[in-house]
Amino acid sequence: MAPIPSAIAASLGPDMRDQVPGAPVAEFVVAPDTSEAAAEALRAASAHGLRTVVWGGGSKQAMGYPIEVDLIVSTHRMNRILDWQAEDLTIVAEAGVSVAELEAHVAERSQTAVLPEMPGAATVGGVVAAGASAWRRLRYGPTRDRVLEVVMVTGDGRTVTGGGRVVKNVTGYDVPRLATGSFGSLGMITQICFKLWPVARHAGTIAVDDAVAARNVAYRPFAMIETEVGTNVYVAGTAEEVAGQAADLEGTVTPGLQWPQPLTAAWQLDIRVPAAEVAEAVVRTRRAFPDASFQAAHGVGHVKVGVDDLDLSAFGALRSWTESVTGSLVVTARPDHAGDIEPWGTPPPSLELQRRVKAAFDPAGVMAPGRLPGGL
Repeated sequence: MAPIPSAIAASLGPDMRDQVPGAPVAEFVVAPDTSEAAAEALRAASAHGLRTVVWGGGSKQAMGYPIEVDLIVSTHRMNRILDWQAEDLTIVAEAGVSVAELEAHVAERSQTAVLPEMPGAATVGGVVAAGASAWRRLRYGPTRDRVLEVVMVTGDGRTVTGGGRVVKNVTGYDVPRLATGSFGSLGMITQICFKLWPVARHAGTIAVDDAVAARNVAYRPFAMIETEVGTNVYVAGTAEEVAGQAADLEGTVTPGLQWPQPLTAAWQLDIRVPAAEVAEAVVRTRRAFPDASFQAAHGVGHVKVGVDDLDLSAFGALRSWTESVTGSLVVTARPDHAGDIEPWGTPPPSLELQRRVKAAFDPAGVMAPGRLPGGL
């Protein structure tokens, strides 16, 4: 594209390319420190057609179709915890606060936001934008159920607030659910209010032989995760309750919650199917990729798969099966030399509705253009 006049560059804010490690090559990298500064940058991006990506910790940026980027808007200067009402079980944080920092902060009062347990560099804004949930989703539901309020700057620089800072709230449009999982395609999330949960005093990881059988015995577990080396049931409560669950499950208990480590294979896939199909998804995954690592969350219909060499024929067959049971198979990471491969699968029937929603929030189409299913 043609060089951008200096007046336009100035309207974006100071160049921060040296302070955002890992960001892709872009003509501009800015890092606003307030919602107002973010709005100014996005107004300029919209006015001049700059293809824009919001950058948090970068942990989910490999998902979706690749984008040629003109402008990176980093959240790393929006890193403040603004309000914590421990008695009301709510916390408000800017989008650039890391998940690890927020969880450590509320742990001082034995609370949790139930965000992903092994977040790495992920930020709270990135987790919400990607719709990522914790393993504890089986007991507490997905992340979107705990996002009470969102402040978001739209693609054309309007600041909108949806939801409210109370646990029971029905005010206004449901912008929090709309923003959750939007992958930055509607605008930039700048602030989030989360519902918190108290942390039980005792927790245990129980190794069991049969995931399906354990599902019928365990009482309100946090998670039931099967991997290529075995199955664990994650429980909490009093010491007596944890011991009782282990006895009922006829399993071996280890103190604490021993979560699986993040997958590190070159190719990483997310299989989403109805919960009743998880056992079959595991069978088909092992058949398709005998050497794969996998983490299957029984009860919530989610299987993460890591494989170093992707057999495209086996991949295609597995995707066809997942879609036949109303699920999906999404590529979440791939090698740089992977070439063209459909990351999302068949676009959803709601694609035209999604186009209209995006047009309302991002009229110029500058926010993560073409990243989502159907090239949205």
